[in-house]
Amino acid sequence: MSQTRIPPTAAVPESARKSLHQGLKQRHVAMLGLGGAIGAGLFVGSGGGIAVAGPGIIVSYLLAGALAMLVMRMLGEMSSAMPSSGSFSVHAERALGRWAGFTVGWLYWLLLVVVLAVEATAAAKIANGWLPAVPPWAWVLLFIALFTASNLSAVRNFGEFEFWFAAVKVFAIVAFLVLSGLAVFGMLPDSKPVGLANLTGHGGFLPNGWQGVVSGVLAVVFAFGGLEMLTIAAAETDDPARAVGRAVRTAVWRILLFYIGSMLLMVTLLPWTSFKPGESPYVAVLDAIGVGSAGQLMNVVVFAALLSALNANLYSSSRMIFSLAERGEAPQGLLKVSGSGAPQRAVLASVAFGFVSVVLNLLWPETVFMCMLNAVGAILLFTWALIALSQLRLRRRLEHEAPETLTLRMWCFPYLTWVALAGMAVVLVLMLTDEGSRPQILWSGGTTAVLLAVAWFRERRASPKPGDTDF
Repeated sequence: MSQTRIPPTAAVPESARKSLHQGLKQRHVAMLGLGGAIGAGLFVGSGGGIAVAGPGIIVSYLLAGALAMLVMRMLGEMSSAMPSSGSFSVHAERALGRWAGFTVGWLYWLLLVVVLAVEATAAAKIANGWLPAVPPWAWVLLFIALFTASNLSAVRNFGEFEFWFAAVKVFAIVAFLVLSGLAVFGMLPDSKPVGLANLTGHGGFLPNGWQGVVSGVLAVVFAFGGLEMLTIAAAETDDPARAVGRAVRTAVWRILLFYIGSMLLMVTLLPWTSFKPGESPYVAVLDAIGVGSAGQLMNVVVFAALLSALNANLYSSSRMIFSLAERGEAPQGLLKVSGSGAPQRAVLASVAFGFVSVVLNLLWPETVFMCMLNAVGAILLFTWALIALSQLRLRRRLEHEAPETLTLRMWCFPYLTWVALAGMAVVLVLMLTDEGSRPQILWSGGTTAVLLAVAWFRERRASPKPGDTDF
């Protein structure tokens, strides 16, 4: 078999390269792909999308989901051919240069550790509602301690935690789809078929026109973030290439079913005007079809979703910064690994920054922390763009140098890759023209510019000077 000549990343000590244990199973990776993209953004945030798009939210989710599906297919192609715990950061370095791997790796790490604060704070708020005697900050400490311990132990412990947390979310959505589907056809007690009145009435299918659909895309596109985590986790399985391929093939279609199926049933059962931003549309539908204590049931599901996302973000951020350290793009001290194969210092560095973010969120939620949140708000879009650009270059090299590694291929290459890039450009322009989204683009653009400047400075320092002699 021919050997790939894809340019390697920066030199890595052999001891560090082999230190992460391959303790995850296929079911862990598959469930991480599902659970990573099913979070509070779906269970609660989707209400805001329905409020601006009406029944047209179905089209909004189709467009956003199609973009996410193309990105995951590209990432799956590269990751199955060249598995790595650094995933798209490693691919960007191989395709575009060290500056790209450095920039996207640190951008993604910052995104995860800042969002971690949002998840920990929101989960603490729910827990405080159940047990008011325990202050929110104590809950935050408990959650962070629990998941730090989970991530410092063997990776299979993380996999089991995430499997069962994600299973709660998946079970909740499947149950919702079944109950709502029965209600649509009048098959529940004291119910009758609802027909299409709610889809065509109340202003029609597009009550706010295509502008409403566009606004809906902006409201929901980032809810698909998290799918890319499965390519990071797959590197710690016994057969990374197979794990990535299977997970990518199944996870995206299931996510689309859960998201679009939920939206279709919601706007079919209830008038879109009954959904309010900030309130769970799932609760509204379950209340309407007679499910008792729907609000508390959904609180449990959202709580599990937040803890699942916190656990997954801590795992992914530690692996990303560990991969950066392997390639000389982060402090070498982060390469310390425990006997169980966990990157101890990478985990502690990620949780430390995440805890700082939590403190900022508790003390200055509307000022300092909001600036931090805006500074990473659009990073997922930048990450997706670099994934697409990397795939454009690496696919050509792989076809020429190691075609046997292309076990999972991007559809209609290169045309759909360019379609995806065009879609990202459209979303970027729309965010710039939207008053509510513009700060995220500007602040995130500033964060990216700073990291690009650092990458350029590092490249300049590493470049040989005139007169230097190689021995």
